[in-house]
Amino acid sequence: MTTPHYQTLRLILGDQLNARHSWFQTKDETVLYLIAELHQETGYVTHHVQKVCAFFAAMQAFAGALQRAGHQVCHLTLDETKEDNDLPDLLLRLIRQHNISTFEFQRPDEYRLYDQLHTFAGELSQLGITCREYDSEHFLLPFSDIADAFPQGKSVLMEHFYRRMRKRFNILMDGDRPIGGKWNYDQQNRQSLKPGDIEAIPTPMVFHNPVTEILERLQRHQVRTIGTCGDTLLWPVNRRQAKQLLTHFCEAGLPFFGRFQDAMTEQSPHAWSLYHSRLSFAMNTKMLHPMQVIRAALEAFEANNAIDIAQAEGFVRQILGWREFVRGIYWGNMPGYKTQNALNAQRKLPDFFWTGNTRMACLRAAIRQSLDFAYAHHIQRLMVTGNFCLLAGIEPDEVDNWYLGIYVDAIEWVEMPNTRGMTQFADNGIVATKPYAASGNYINKMSDHCKNCHYDVKTKTDKNACPLNSLYWHFLERHQSRLTRNPRVGMIYRSWDNRSEDERQAILRHAEHLLADLDAL
Repeated sequence: MTTPHYQTLRLILGDQLNARHSWFQTKDETVLYLIAELHQETGYVTHHVQKVCAFFAAMQAFAGALQRAGHQVCHLTLDETKEDNDLPDLLLRLIRQHNISTFEFQRPDEYRLYDQLHTFAGELSQLGITCREYDSEHFLLPFSDIADAFPQGKSVLMEHFYRRMRKRFNILMDGDRPIGGKWNYDQQNRQSLKPGDIEAIPTPMVFHNPVTEILERLQRHQVRTIGTCGDTLLWPVNRRQAKQLLTHFCEAGLPFFGRFQDAMTEQSPHAWSLYHSRLSFAMNTKMLHPMQVIRAALEAFEANNAIDIAQAEGFVRQILGWREFVRGIYWGNMPGYKTQNALNAQRKLPDFFWTGNTRMACLRAAIRQSLDFAYAHHIQRLMVTGNFCLLAGIEPDEVDNWYLGIYVDAIEWVEMPNTRGMTQFADNGIVATKPYAASGNYINKMSDHCKNCHYDVKTKTDKNACPLNSLYWHFLERHQSRLTRNPRVGMIYRSWDNRSEDERQAILRHAEHLLADLDAL
């Protein structure tokens, strides 16, 4: 049997599973596609076991699909790459093994891989090997537009960006005006769940993808993970499953998505999914294209009278607006963005973030759900775990690493602006116009967590007072010189100043007591 003669090696990363990419529209037996599991990718943070399984299973499925389509594919597991120190080591080994003359790759979405591959490509060029970089052909805002749209270090309002994208792609538009007369229906999309609403929460679509071999491989290679995973995985690992999940969302979730997108509950077995699409893993691995998702939602909106404009617009805003926005923030500000710590937060992440063993009901629910499903919806991330880390002054690297590791959809380009920027205000307002800080009152308004909590949401200084209440005022007090100038925060300080000196000091002392031992909460 003759050894195949390859001229070109093309790298496909685990988040580049885009079957519609122009690479795959023609077949060439001299082109070898590489899809590889790497120790480098399992160890840069401690990942949720479901996240690792989901990526590895999706990569394996994509490799099989390419092979069935007639492409030449080299799919390597950790067993075959265990001797390779990193990605460049593996690439160089295969280039030499097959006498490759051309190396091609799609531009990575994470800066660390972008930097690694560009450095490697420069080294290959010195060896006389041709290197070419391609666009991933996934995002709606061209990469070449990012520098102008997101100047480094400058605040860009998401709402303005979103409106430009609506016009650019003619989404929910009537000429130059938004359909329905409003750009944003956010005010209608902040409802909490009542008992009758909870009973109507749809059963989530889950899959049963076998991952026993992957789990055994992770154990064999001593890959450290967090969270739990059974023998099967609930997440979509191929394009067919991703499309099924999209259809299910448009039918079962979208009619109430916007209305309850900020809601939380403990009173339903489906509390972890609610009306959310849970499409982020499929999209971030590029199994689904964002415009494909938007068009499916708009078709459902047009065909189903149960879906009103507030539901459709709320969902479109997440994809066309927020998702593209955070990518722009990331690439417009890296690599310096990774070191931003505007509030000089220095505390260690409490141990209960790895176990969920806390008496705070909201945190317990969000963290345990994250450990069980590798998933939490955006309000749980922003206003529960994120808000706590902001108020407690947790060091941004600690927060980034936790979010990047625990969520199945977490890739640095989308995680970091959401975490370091939106939840922690560590970028000094590049993403958010004000810190998203809240007391226990917000949690009580948007959830039923407070009803059975060890702590009392209505008190600030009692022994069993909700920690968020005193921590909230302590946060505002210690950052007063910075935040009092912010017009969206200044009015809150007037409320603080109207309290007596004794009351203010009691609140601050209680908060300092809590901060001295966060693990005890």
